[in-house]
Parts: sequence; structure tokens; C-alpha cells
Amino acid sequence: MPTTRRYRPQMTHAGLAPTREVEAVDEYGQTRAGQVAGEFPLTIKVDQREVVTLMTLGMHPEVLTLGYLRNQRLIEDLRTIRAVEVDWDRDQVNVSTHSGNGIADWERKLAKRTVTTGCGQGTVFSCTLDKLYDTRLPSVQLHQSRLYELLGVIGAYNEIYRQAGGVHGCALCRGGDILIFVEDVGRHNAADAISGMMWLDGIDGGDCVFYTTGRLTSEIVMKNAHMGIPVLLSRSGITHMALELARELSITMIARAKGRHFLIYNGADNIILDAKPPLRPAPASAQSA
Repeated sequence: MPTTRRYRPQMTHAGLAPTREVEAVDEYGQTRAGQVAGEFPLTIKVDQREVVTLMTLGMHPEVLTLGYLRNQRLIEDLRTIRAVEVDWDRDQVNVSTHSGNGIADWERKLAKRTVTTGCGQGTVFSCTLDKLYDTRLPSVQLHQSRLYELLGVIGAYNEIYRQAGGVHGCALCRGGDILIFVEDVGRHNAADAISGMMWLDGIDGGDCVFYTTGRLTSEIVMKNAHMGIPVLLSRSGITHMALELARELSITMIARAKGRHFLIYNGADNIILDAKPPLRPAPASAQSA
């Protein structure tokens, strides 16, 4: 039986190298060669009308653009997009639609923007908030042993960070597998690039875990909800607004996850503690007291 191919818009393949070689002088006064992360402005235009400018490594500009439009709920049907064309000479990406009319209800959707705490400063539009509670996320259980398995393998994916530092990594995980891993100068960019890949390939996030090396803010929780992913996992900390939003959206939130340590801030009933590490013995002074 023939399979139906998923729709994909025409796309350039204009990814840039993520690092540049530079020289620096160390604490001994010696010149050393090394790598630093790239950072480039990328202005997103839809039918020649400017939406936003992102600062990015430039590795995945096409899927970053798609994921941004999807997560901001500016365009909700991939089939309305005819082409995504990156032009680094102008530091811009042109998204053209089949209708040529740009984003539906443009003025209302772009009327109000909120600058967020995303690295490089993120932006949330009013329509993003309007659609936030439309998604109903499934309740997913996660074994502690599987969580440790993910934390054990994910470090091998931080290639750019090991070379140059200055970036965040995000991953889409299912079971013990890393389906997608993206690094960028901001975790919100990495999340959007993952969202764009999911959109193109028709990946359902309902049985997945989203991992980030960066902190969990309200913006990351919103992106997670729009991608339909019920579990958030971070190496870093959280903000109170992110926690309140995770509670409202029933997102399991796990942070400070390193080695065999983690803190479950929301959804503790969804974590099966099947691999508890041994308790640390009390200090000798406490035992003799």
C-alpha cells in the first residue's frame, strides 16, 4: 500500500558552521588558539513583512524559522507555507505563503509583544498566549531509572559547548533515545528548531521528554505546551512563573538534574522512583551528638 508523503515547503539549506577560530591571551601571557560560538542576526519575514530578528548560531535557520512561527502560533498549518529561503547576505529568511497574504489576522496577532527572559531576549506575541490553553497534554509516567539513563547519554551530544562554550543544548527524548538534539546561543532558539523539525516530520510529542541545559522560564514552558510535550527536564533551575504555568498546564517539571540528583517541582506522582540512590551517611559529628 503506497504511503502518503508529508507536505514539506521548498527550503534552502543555508546552515552555517557553528564556531570560529580566534586567538586569546591566557593568564600566563601566552597566545592560544581556540573556538568561539558564532552569533548572527536573522530577520524573519513572511511575504516580505518583517516579524522579528533572532540572534542565532545559524546552524538550522530554516527549521528555526518554522519552529518560531509554529510556537508563536503565527502560522498553524504547515501547508500554507510555500517556501523558506535564507539569505545570509541580507541576514534574513523569507517565508512565502501560497496565498501571498502573509500571516492571517496579522495586525491583531502582532499587536502586543512581551520581551521575555530568553537568552538574547525572546518575544511572546499575544496570539501565543491566546492559544496556550488549547492543547491538552497527556499524563505520562517516567521511571527514575530511565531518567538517569537519559542524563547519562545526553552529555555526549554537547559538542559545540565542549568546543567553544557559550551555547545551550535542547533535546527531544523518547524512552531512552535522543530523537533530536540542537545547540544554539539561546535555549529558546534550540527549542524552536526542534519544534520546526517535529513539524516537518510529523513527530508527536505526547510521549516525549524535552531536555534543556538552560533554566526553565515561562517561555520554555509555553513552547513545551505548543509542541505537545508533557515532561520538562533541565540541568538548571526554574522561575516561579514557569512553575505556576507548568501547574496550570499539567506539565511535569524536573530541574537541577545532574548525575543522580534531581528535583521534581511539579508532577511528582508521574515519576516512578525505581532507582533511588543510597542515602548518604550522616557526618561523624552528627552521629556522636
